[in-house]
Amino acid sequence: MFELASPLMEASAALVPLNIDITPNDSGLPGIGQLQTIVGAVMTVGLILSVLALILSAIVWGFGSNSSNPHLASRGKVGVLVSCGAAVLCGAAVTLINFFWAVGQQV
Repeated sequence: MFELASPLMEASAALVPLNIDITPNDSGLPGIGQLQTIVGAVMTVGLILSVLALILSAIVWGFGSNSSNPHLASRGKVGVLVSCGAAVLCGAAVTLINFFWAVGQQV
């Protein structure tokens, strides 16, 4: 009975590729350059909107603090933190993707 399992295991092992080496390239598809330009523009827009949100949140925070409105002041504080987090994510997106790509290659 064990003799029948052995050829089946050898046949299934022959189907599994042993060494796959695929790396991303920028010449595989047409339009990759334009896509990189679009992604860069979206990152720029994200950073600009983060700065705008930071300014508006700081105004709301100041207005809430000066008018003795703790709810409005806390909303402004949360807005400042969220806009700073969004700016960090937009700015570090490429570095984060490259880091996790390198980690994935080591698995």
